[in-house]
Amino acid sequence: MPLLPKNRDHGWAPFVWLVFLAFFFFQPVLTHAGTKEWLITIVATVVFVAMYFGTFWAQPPVTYLFLIAMAAMGMGLARFNQGSSVFIIFCASFIPWVFCTTKRAAIALLTLLTALAIDVAFFHAPLPFWATSMVVALGVAGSNIHFAERNRADTKLRMAQEEIEHLAKVAERERIARDLHDVLGHTLSLIIVKSTLAGKLLDKYPQQARNEISDIEKVSREAMAEIRGTLRGYSTYKLTEELQRAKAALGSAGVNLEADAAEVSLSPAQESVLALITREAVTNVVRHAQARQCRVRLAASNGDCVLEIQDDGRGGFQTEGNGVRGMRERIEALGGKLERDTSAGTKLHFEFPLSTNGTH
Repeated sequence: MPLLPKNRDHGWAPFVWLVFLAFFFFQPVLTHAGTKEWLITIVATVVFVAMYFGTFWAQPPVTYLFLIAMAAMGMGLARFNQGSSVFIIFCASFIPWVFCTTKRAAIALLTLLTALAIDVAFFHAPLPFWATSMVVALGVAGSNIHFAERNRADTKLRMAQEEIEHLAKVAERERIARDLHDVLGHTLSLIIVKSTLAGKLLDKYPQQARNEISDIEKVSREAMAEIRGTLRGYSTYKLTEELQRAKAALGSAGVNLEADAAEVSLSPAQESVLALITREAVTNVVRHAQARQCRVRLAASNGDCVLEIQDDGRGGFQTEGNGVRGMRERIEALGGKLERDTSAGTKLHFEFPLSTNGTH
């Protein structure tokens, strides 16, 4: 079993701090202590070292007991060895780390100094012992209170940064998932429609069938490029280009598109969101609506951008699938909202403030 936990930030420093135990050995060496004195010195040192390393492993209230025992050893051995002040100093140095707030650490330090004062007043502790203990303990504990507080602040900051990084990763995964859903959903739906159409045209209209097959190859290559851009996070989408794709996809499915797009000042991020929303909505029309007409309207109204996509299909679906949920998340990221009406066909009403600098 290691002497120190691996998750501690102190590194090898706790081993170096033990050098101060040398003060406890000065008096026995200088006074040529006998066997009894050396035995007491060695036993006290072993007990202290066990508590010292135990403090790094234990949690309150066990750590409180360790500190009390260190202070008791220091005061109890003072008349035998004035170097026992080192135990008081070690106890004081641990206080800011064991007590989790500055206020509690200050109270614990004050308690330790009060105990020393009582030892002086009632039990006549030696002057070199209590003077050294009080002065050094006050300095060590005072400085450690500052470093402990800063360490706790750094720990909180590190945890906050880790949480931000985690949330950023989650958001990026969700972005990639939404983008891939929109790109692949639209592309695969278009490939299915064109493949079905090519199969129907193959016998009577081979040239038209070849055109549809050529379009399938083109769409597939475009999809590959978009997927690579999505994974890199570099993709931007143009609404005008998306409306052209929508017209081609709807036309292949036998749905007439009526587009009414006014000039609206959009940021690249906002335009990308609207383009992907349009793609997903058109994909749903192709796959599910069984419609004959589809209308797309883009306009500015009272400082807001309004996008409406409506079809004359069967409607009636009240539950939201992944596609609708993804569209709602996209528009809400711009500070907007989605209203959905399926009473007669399906009407999707998107609205968001143009002053919002959305991100994608």
